[in-house]
Amino acid sequence: MEAIAIPQGFRVTPEQFEQLAFAEQLARLELTDTGELIVISPTGGTAGRKNRRLTQQLGNWADRDSTGEVFDSSTVFILPSGARRGPDASWIKLEKWNQLTQAQQDGFPPLAPDFVIELVSPSDLKNQRYEDLQLKMQEYLDNGVKLGWLIEPSAKIVEIYRYGQPVEILNNPQTLSGEDVLPGFTLDLIEIFTA
Repeated sequence: MEAIAIPQGFRVTPEQFEQLAFAEQLARLELTDTGELIVISPTGGTAGRKNRRLTQQLGNWADRDSTGEVFDSSTVFILPSGARRGPDASWIKLEKWNQLTQAQQDGFPPLAPDFVIELVSPSDLKNQRYEDLQLKMQEYLDNGVKLGWLIEPSAKIVEIYRYGQPVEILNNPQTLSGEDVLPGFTLDLIEIFTA
C-alpha cells in the first residue's frame, strides 16, 4: 500500500473521520472542530511506558473509588464543539457515562470527559507539538472538562488546567492532587519523571 502525505489543514467531514479512524489502525486520528484532520503517530517505548503508568494509577484509584470510568489513549470522544479528541488518559463520572446509550458507549462517546491527562512525548517535542497540546488542553476546558494536566516529563513541568481559572505551572512536583474533581486521587509523578 502506498503512503499518502496529508497536508496540514486537510479537512474531512465527521463521517469521513469515523471511516478513517476505524480503518486506520497504525496511527491515532483526531479531528478539530473546524474539520482539520490530525494524525498522531504511535508512541515510542518511553512514552508508552509512562502513559501506561499514568493510566494504571488513575485506573487503580477509579476501581477503588467506583464513582467513574477511566479511558486510555485509544478512546476518542466527540466533544460538544464537534471535535474528535483522544486524551492520553481520562475519567468520566459514572452518572454521566451511564446516561449514554449502549451504541454511544460502543462508538466515540459524545461527551467531554470530566478529567484529562496529556503526556508530552519525545516525538511531541521533536515535532514541536507542545503549543498544539496547550491549545488542545484549552479546547478541553472550552468543551466542559473540569480539570486537566499537561505533563512534560523531560522538563519535569506540569501545567494544570482548571475550568474558569488561569493555567497553573508546577516545576518538579512529586505528586498531583485530583482536587474536588477526583477526590482522594493522587498521581505519583516520580515514575513518570524518572522512567
